[in-house]
Amino acid sequence: MNIIVWNSRGALKPSFQSHIKELVRVYDPDVFMVMETRLEGERVKDIIDRLPFDGAILTDTIGRARGLWLLWNSDKVEVTLLAKTEQEIHVTIKLHSMPWVIAGDFNEPLSSANKLGGRDVNIRRSLLLKDCLDRCNMIDLGFSGSRFTWNNRRDAPILIQERIDRFFVNPDWCTLYPEAKVSHLTRCHSNHCLVLLETRPSEWSKPIGPFKFQSFWLSDPSFPMVVQQAWSQGHHLQDAITRFSRDTTNWNKVHFGNFLQKREGSWPVRLLPLLLFIPAASTWQARITDEDRDSLEVEVTDEEIKAGLWSMKAFKAPGPNGLHTSFFQHFWLVVGRSVMEEVKKVFW
Repeated sequence: MNIIVWNSRGALKPSFQSHIKELVRVYDPDVFMVMETRLEGERVKDIIDRLPFDGAILTDTIGRARGLWLLWNSDKVEVTLLAKTEQEIHVTIKLHSMPWVIAGDFNEPLSSANKLGGRDVNIRRSLLLKDCLDRCNMIDLGFSGSRFTWNNRRDAPILIQERIDRFFVNPDWCTLYPEAKVSHLTRCHSNHCLVLLETRPSEWSKPIGPFKFQSFWLSDPSFPMVVQQAWSQGHHLQDAITRFSRDTTNWNKVHFGNFLQKREGSWPVRLLPLLLFIPAASTWQARITDEDRDSLEVEVTDEEIKAGLWSMKAFKAPGPNGLHTSFFQHFWLVVGRSVMEEVKKVFW
C-alpha cells in the first residue's frame, strides 16, 4: 500500500491541484494525507471534487491555520473513521486485496504483435485498455498454443487474425497459483478458439516474452533493495540493467510465482527522447535529421536530462530493456548517475 503525507502549506496555491495529480500519476497512492490546508467551507469541496479521489475525511481549520484532508479511492481501500479533532484523524484502513481474474473476449488487440492482416491496431483504444489493466495491477499470463484466438474466416489475402481472448490476473492470484498456465485450444463451432486456464498444470509453459517491468513491484517493500543491489556493483547503465533484470526475475519468482517468464512480449515501442530507451546509439543516430545531429554538438546538462525524463508518461510504453519511465523516476537517486552518463555519451 502506498501512502503520501504532505504538509501543503495552503491548498489555494496555483500549483496545488496539479502537483497532487502529478504525485498520484507517478506514485499511485492508496491514501493521501494533506496537512496545513488552511481552507474550509465550500472552497474545500470545490477543490476536492477536482482531485483524483472519491473518499475524503476533513477537519476544520483553527483560524487560518491547520486543516487536514485524508483522501482515498474506495476501489482500493476501505477507510473507517474512529475519531478526529482539528489536529488529528484516526482511521482504520482495509485493503481491497483478494485474488482476481478477468477473462473473456476483449475485442481489442493490445499491440501490433497481436494482429495479422487488415487495418493497423488502433493505438488509442489499445492504450486505453492497457492503462485500465495497469491501474488494476492486472497481469497477462501469456499462453501456449496458436498465436491468435480469432479470425474472420476468410482466405488470404483478406484473412485477419487477432489475439483478443485472454486471461488477466492480479498479484494476489499469482501468489495463490504460481504455476498457472493458459493454453489456446482448437477452434470448435466458432471463429474464436477456446482458451483454457489451468491453475496447477503438469508442467510450466515455455517463456514467450522478454523481461518487462511491472508497476505493482513498487508496492513491495523488498523491491528497492533489489534495485540498490543491481546498481551498487557499478554505475554503467547497461550492466546495471542486465543485473537488475536477472535479479528481479528471480526475486519475482519467489514473491509472485513464475508468471513473468510466461508474459507476452513488450508493448510497441514509440520514439522516446532519451538514450536509455534506444537499443544502440549508432541505430539511433541513423534515424535523426542533419539539423538534429547538429544540435547534438551542444553539451547537454544534468538538469536537461532529468527534465526530459520527467516530461515522459510514467507507465506508457517501455523501452527495449523492458523498463517503464516510472522505474527511472521512482529510483532516480539510485540510477540517475548512470542514466546521465549514458545519455551524455551521445554528445561526446
